[in-house]
This record gives sequence, C-alpha cells and structure tokens, in this order.
Amino acid sequence: MKYIISFFLRFVPRKVLQLFSDKVLKFMAIFYRGSNVYCPIEGKGYRKFLPYGRINPRENALCPGSLSLERHRLLWLYLHEKTNFFKTSLKMLHVAPEVCFMKPFEKQHGEGYTTGDIESPLAKVKMDVHDIPFETNTFDVAMCNHVMEHVDNDIKAMKEFYRVLKPGGWAIFQVPFFYPLRETTYEDASITNSRMREKAFGQDDHVRMYGKDYGRRLEQAGFKVTEDDFVLKMSDEEVRKYALPKKEIIYFCEKI
Repeated sequence: MKYIISFFLRFVPRKVLQLFSDKVLKFMAIFYRGSNVYCPIEGKGYRKFLPYGRINPRENALCPGSLSLERHRLLWLYLHEKTNFFKTSLKMLHVAPEVCFMKPFEKQHGEGYTTGDIESPLAKVKMDVHDIPFETNTFDVAMCNHVMEHVDNDIKAMKEFYRVLKPGGWAIFQVPFFYPLRETTYEDASITNSRMREKAFGQDDHVRMYGKDYGRRLEQAGFKVTEDDFVLKMSDEEVRKYALPKKEIIYFCEKI
C-alpha cells in the first residue's frame, strides 16, 4: 500500500488527487475501522491509519476517512485547546485548504470562511499569496500550511498575510522540516532541476529548506511569533492514540 500511495503522490497532478482521492480513501476507510487509533477531526477510530509520503512513506499517517495527516490532527487539537477558533464565529482566510478541515471550518464560521489557492479546484478564490486580493485588516484568522516552501518570495507572502489580518488577529503557517535542522534557511534560485531540488530542498517542487530561523522570518513580516511545543506536553498515550508528529512546533503568529 505504501508504494502505491508514494507513486500517486509523486506522479499524479495535485489537482487530480484533490478531486478524486477522497472518494477512493473513504471507501477504503470501511475496511480500516477499529479502535487502535482515533481521528479527532471526524470522531472515528481505526485499526490503523494508512502510510503516507512521497519517497519514504510514514506508517500510520493518513486517516482514510477525514484525509488528515499527523500535523492536521495536531492542529485540530491545538485549535480546540489553545485558541478561540471553535468558540465563536470568525472571518477566516484559509489558503491551500486541506480537505480534512474544509467542511468543519465552514460549519463553524459560515460565510466568514474563505478558501483560496493558486490552482486548487476546491478553493473559492483563485489567488497568489504574493498579492492577496483582499483589503487590509479583513480577517480575524489566517491559515496557510506547507505553502511557504513553494513560493518565490516567502517574506513577501508572509507580509501579505500580515496586511489582510485585523489588529489582534492571528495566523498559523506550518512548513515541513528536515532533520537535523539547519541553523538558517537554505535557498538557491539557481537550482531548477527537479532531481537537484529534491536533493537540496527535500522535494522537487520546494524552493527552500527551512532551518531554525523560521520563526525569525515570520517576525520579519511583522508578526509576534510564539513557537509552541504543544505536542511535547501531551502524554505518550495521546500521541499514540491520535498518531501525532513527535517534533512539530506550532508557529502561532499574532498581529499586535
């Protein structure tokens, strides 16, 4: 199974996967139901989750029902426990929207929930994060995960998110990290070959590999950044039950 998933992730266009993968996986979910692991997003248990990853698929990662990965389940728990996200209706901008979040987020925030993406057929607004098509001080919350490693100018994109947030608003911008972490972010625009990019940046469509300075890059955009080690404060049983990432730091960004 892990080799099949790896093949599709590497060679099937993202837009095609977004349109059809949920239908296939939700059918498979019937055969994985159990009680060893639990997806808090859809509120269901499974014998195990599916493997996931382009090159070396991680075991027990992808929930076939919600399509959540480890990082999504962690964020869901974080939003419930550490923010006002599920306590009130907010005006939210969700860029590169994850399928596992879209329906519950829209249910929570209604017409205040806006999705955007440069190519995804699932998003409401076609947009480039370098030039977000909304007025200054529009949103209470913004979320844009695993995108900054793809864009030409990440600092400019971060500043655009800062601009469209209201004063007092907050955002979360997660990115992939490859261990051991570099001290500083590595980028080299001269690397254009896909194989060389994969070797240099961890994936052939990445343009940089983030280091320990990621929080400082977000601060350059104006944010007050809290690097929250939320998962490290959870019990081993919770980490196992929800199949969470063991090292993920959540970057909670505020516009003061």
